[in-house]
Amino acid sequence: MISNYCWLKMWMLASILGLIGLPAWAETSLEPTKSHQNPSPVATAAISNHKILRLTEIKRPATTVKQLLSQGIIQVTGVRLRQTDKELEVILETTGSDQLQPVSKSEGNNFIADIPNTKLNLPSGSEFRQENPAEGITVVTVTNIDANTVRVTVTGEASSPQVELFDSDEGLIFGVVVTETAKAPPQAETEKPITSEEQQDEPIELIVTGEQDGYLVPNTSVGTRTDTPLRDIPASIQVVPQRVLEEQQVTTLNDALRNVSGVTQTAPSYFNQFATFTIRGFEASDGAGNFTRNGLRDLQGGGKAANFANIERIEVLRGPASVLFGGGNPGGTINIVTKQPLPDPFYTVEATIGSYDFYRGMVDLTGPLNDEKTIRYRLNASYENAGSFVDFLERDNPFLSGALSFDLGKSTTITVDAEYNKVNQNDDNALPAVGTVLPNINGEIPPNRNSGEKNTFYGPEVFRVGYNLEHRFNENWLLRNAFYYGHFYNRGRNTYFNRELDPDQRTLQRGVGGQDYKEQVYDLTTNVVGNFSTGSIRHQLLFGIDLTRLDNYLYKAQYQEATPLDLFNPVYGALSRGEIIDEADSTGLTDSLGVYVQDQVALAENLKLLLGGRLDFFEQTNRDFINETEEFQSGNAFSPRVGIVYQPIQPISLYASYSRSFAPSIGRSIDGEQFQPERGIQYEVGVKADINNRLSATLAFYDLTRSNVTTDDLSNPGFSIQTGEQNSRGIELNVGGEILPGWNMIAGYAYTDARITEDNTFEPGNRLYNVPKHSFNLWTSYELQEGDLRGLGFGLGFFYVGDRQGDLENSFTLPSYFRTDAAIFYNRGQFRASLNFRNLFDVSYFESAYDRLNVFPAEPFTVQGTLSWRF
Repeated sequence: MISNYCWLKMWMLASILGLIGLPAWAETSLEPTKSHQNPSPVATAAISNHKILRLTEIKRPATTVKQLLSQGIIQVTGVRLRQTDKELEVILETTGSDQLQPVSKSEGNNFIADIPNTKLNLPSGSEFRQENPAEGITVVTVTNIDANTVRVTVTGEASSPQVELFDSDEGLIFGVVVTETAKAPPQAETEKPITSEEQQDEPIELIVTGEQDGYLVPNTSVGTRTDTPLRDIPASIQVVPQRVLEEQQVTTLNDALRNVSGVTQTAPSYFNQFATFTIRGFEASDGAGNFTRNGLRDLQGGGKAANFANIERIEVLRGPASVLFGGGNPGGTINIVTKQPLPDPFYTVEATIGSYDFYRGMVDLTGPLNDEKTIRYRLNASYENAGSFVDFLERDNPFLSGALSFDLGKSTTITVDAEYNKVNQNDDNALPAVGTVLPNINGEIPPNRNSGEKNTFYGPEVFRVGYNLEHRFNENWLLRNAFYYGHFYNRGRNTYFNRELDPDQRTLQRGVGGQDYKEQVYDLTTNVVGNFSTGSIRHQLLFGIDLTRLDNYLYKAQYQEATPLDLFNPVYGALSRGEIIDEADSTGLTDSLGVYVQDQVALAENLKLLLGGRLDFFEQTNRDFINETEEFQSGNAFSPRVGIVYQPIQPISLYASYSRSFAPSIGRSIDGEQFQPERGIQYEVGVKADINNRLSATLAFYDLTRSNVTTDDLSNPGFSIQTGEQNSRGIELNVGGEILPGWNMIAGYAYTDARITEDNTFEPGNRLYNVPKHSFNLWTSYELQEGDLRGLGFGLGFFYVGDRQGDLENSFTLPSYFRTDAAIFYNRGQFRASLNFRNLFDVSYFESAYDRLNVFPAEPFTVQGTLSWRF
């Protein structure tokens, strides 16, 4: 139990920890330790990852210079390093550097520049590599990443280096800014510094995004809260990258998560931004603690703030994650990664028009606010006005977000961000099962039928503000402190269904409700990440504290009988209110404290162990103002995780793991005993493979059990008892990356057998609802790499979802469906145009269901066209 006073003291302590040791941010930083013989674990990891061999490396070198030139490919015949007073120069000797158009980005401490239509042709081989060429620079590499693309990578010790590009008679020059005490590289030639004339050369146009722009994302923080390669994490993790979101023109989480195997939408309809999902058969929702935002637990996550104007990518960690993020259902965690300020100017304006009066405009602006680039900003704004195939169902959605990043000295960065999201729409009511998926004596209810009223509305409003601070003591130790405040308010007026259809199977008995709901979330986290060695064994240690407060208010909600509706001959606008059925006026306050520790242990280069544990304390107070009652409940839970990764050969990772989760279960049994937290226990084994340097795959087998589920107490009607249990077993396969230059794909298959194993109400053996046994997804695209039509691309998607039960009673089944999507797009310089086709063959199917009264038809064939300009 934690009192309000103790909770406040812990909050203040965590805040002080976030600021300790930082009195001179702007002037000082600890000098990193350098050792050529024993590099740090961070540097070792970076070097090790670069050296990883792949199962297949398809090389198609031309046999003569004539062939290279005939293909329009510029050859790089030499690579040299040269130290000047202010920078380290990486010089690529070419025969046509003025024709090169490098594309640059930053990933962690790496500056990466990909140069298309270029081939590395060195006398010494197909790769240039120089370790520790200057102070602050760990390694410089120049390699061929495919048949006609050269990649230059410069890795900084503490952060991504600042780089400028120049064209000269010598070739293409990368000017890397380093410290004034930088030493000359061992292999650098003794040459004079660049002359003033050379420095006045016009910089080459450089397209800078600073963000992951491919299908393959090698590192993620969602699985460990540290920046760890996916191949070293003993868990199944899938990433939907920015490139896929752009090609598919994703605007909702449902659209994004179609690309993740084993994830299905449960409710509400496709049109609602505030959806919930199942992962491995169990519900994942913001209220259940299954969403994070930039790695920070987000109780207003998923739906309540999922506007894709500022979202860079979506990461899904399958399986229990309480050891990292606290209470949550055991299926998995959805991490939303937002766009961050970049050091180089980058601006995008975009407009979309589509079927059912869909209109959307978006701007994305980022860059530095000073010459030193120590202050950077990001501004994202969008406005959407859309209709739908459902009668008089419309949406209006303005959105605005902003972020500022400050470098407080060489070792400290703080980012402050805020966003505002407002949705105005009609209540998107569903249809009953009888007449949709079950026979109806009157025929089929039209899928565009609205069972609500024109004057209903659903108006959620979300405001979030917070900061994220990082301070690096040296190359091995890092402190993070983050806080956010979230405010959610919804004033809704809606209709709902009281009971099954009347015997005539056409008259729907309805109710009408109104409520004002407000929610406030305060979330503070502080953690320390450290790298050290005990003998030959390397460790990456994570220790942290999380504090969360959730305040919610339900104001004078009232539910009344209302006018019935004839679903086959509806008359709208005649809604009248009848007898009051129910009303509510209540508040709830939940405080939680979590303390966690994790150690990623490298026993050998090919054998890694993950150990973690978390202890959570929580308390909740609920007040019912109508019945004048107050309930208090508290509890605690311990969540462990153990995993091992073995790499018999470098491209292959075999892993096994055991993990537990918890979710607070609020209530008491008939004898007054408070309920114990629900538990999730998972066993998982799998294999990860780097098929080539841009394509990877993961195969996972799991057994996941959810226990302490509340079910009806048959001996004491009106009370519950924690004897329920549910189990999910399955297989998941996902593949993502680049197959050949310009040809990418993301694909997955999931077999999920999710059933009730113990229950007092439902039959053991019944399948969990909205969970298909078989599901499959594939999205693939190809973009022409050369010629007059270079930049023209095509995308094709297939999505199969098998039969699903519509309720826990298994009283009806949602039939399987196979949906096809397609896209045509054209990228040329700063211009992009795309045409997206969803449900290309106009397949009629059902997205999800609550029960026999709530079945949601899916969207028919739609078209959307988008134009964007980047400058």
